[in-house]
Amino acid sequence: MITRRMVIMLIVAGVIFGGIIAFLIGRGIMIRHFIASMGQPPQTVSTTVVGMEEWDPTLKAVGTLKAEKGTDIAPQLAGIVAEIPFQSDSDVKAGDLLLRLADADDVANLNALKASAELSRLTYERNKELVRTRAVSQAALDTATANLKSAQAQVAAQQALVNKKQIRAPFDGHVGIRLVDLGQYLTPGQKVTTLQALDPIYVDFSLAQQNVRLAAVGQAVTITTDAYPGMTFAGKVVALDPKLDPQTRNVAVRAELSNPERKLLPGMFASVAIAVGDTEKRLTLPQTAITYNPYGETIFLIVKGQPDAEGKTPLTAQQKFVKTGETRGDQVAIVEGLKEGDTVVTSGQLKLKNGTPVLINNEVKLPNSPAPTPQDQ
Repeated sequence: MITRRMVIMLIVAGVIFGGIIAFLIGRGIMIRHFIASMGQPPQTVSTTVVGMEEWDPTLKAVGTLKAEKGTDIAPQLAGIVAEIPFQSDSDVKAGDLLLRLADADDVANLNALKASAELSRLTYERNKELVRTRAVSQAALDTATANLKSAQAQVAAQQALVNKKQIRAPFDGHVGIRLVDLGQYLTPGQKVTTLQALDPIYVDFSLAQQNVRLAAVGQAVTITTDAYPGMTFAGKVVALDPKLDPQTRNVAVRAELSNPERKLLPGMFASVAIAVGDTEKRLTLPQTAITYNPYGETIFLIVKGQPDAEGKTPLTAQQKFVKTGETRGDQVAIVEGLKEGDTVVTSGQLKLKNGTPVLINNEVKLPNSPAPTPQDQ
């Protein structure tokens, strides 16, 4: 049974609880108003001034190095290795003997056939003289002629067999590691070593369909490779395929590079740049200044805000869309959206939104080189 005293206690508790809630709500509103009156705290960023720089228009591609002449040395016939005159990792001349298979039986047969051919030649010469005096018939001379040609053909066939057991360098080049040993049995096509002509050397790469009109034989090419950081190698375009690959819509291109020190080796991966126009002036920014999004590229521009009560003009960030062009090293060309002299944020963009006050600190210089090179730290 609820008494009068209990009702009074419930009313008092409700009044106290409601007062506490009202106090907390009022305090929260006061805090929000206080924070709002203070404004956004400034964010520290680094900046750069947009400037014009000389820019060489280029096409970029990735390619693979290929020897001007290159082949894997392998026998046509099976046999036992009898001689390996070359040394691993050495230069050879065209015609140098690289490997000889055991050929004693073949050479003996060749000598026998040569003796038979010589006898056929003597018989032919004798009948040729006798037919003039009618000592032998024309039929005998014809038979001697046929026998001579048959014997010579057998000698040629046996000589070809002997030659197949002697592998010679097809061109001047550099041989690799020897992969076989004396006395080893080789099967047809088994690799003995590799032979590569390294100077000059080719780089093969592809260009997209929309860039085909920009490529031509004779254009200057420079390549870089991870094998030699900071080094560039110059060459020129020597050939373009007369058709595009129907699967990729790319055209194959080949450039030739001088390689006297043989630093470049077949099979290496290379980054290729083709000069496709005259030097021109372009607005440039460090690539760190650009924020790449699915809906476009943006930057944060530094602009002057409204003067405060003390008459000071704060700096604020303003997000802006830009259109970017080619890249080179740490830099990117700006096609639209900026003008020379604009100040752009290069780091600290994640803390910014439109209207955020900023403090500029450029004590640390961010990379902005057209041709950066790795630095050992």
